[in-house]
Amino acid sequence: MIGEHSESMKSHNPVTPVPIVVPDLGLGETPVVLSLWLVPQGSNVLEGDRVVELATNPATVDLLAPVAGECVHQFVDEDAVVFPGMVIAEILPEDVQK
Repeated sequence: MIGEHSESMKSHNPVTPVPIVVPDLGLGETPVVLSLWLVPQGSNVLEGDRVVELATNPATVDLLAPVAGECVHQFVDEDAVVFPGMVIAEILPEDVQK
């Protein structure tokens, strides 16, 4: 009986969006700026699609979608300084979209 209850609870757990996190680029104190959102909030993306561009001196870095799905949240505006470990967006995986 306990096992049955546990299984039914698992199927009712809310799905957590997958975060897009600023990686540690190994630049020390060099500022990193979110220069451009490449997809608007609410858009569908495929795994590996370019989602956002980060700019630093002297290079730019594109962050890729970790999963296919809908970009449901963008937490940072363009031209904002971002930091390693910062969650800047979330993608609702494709297999759980309504």
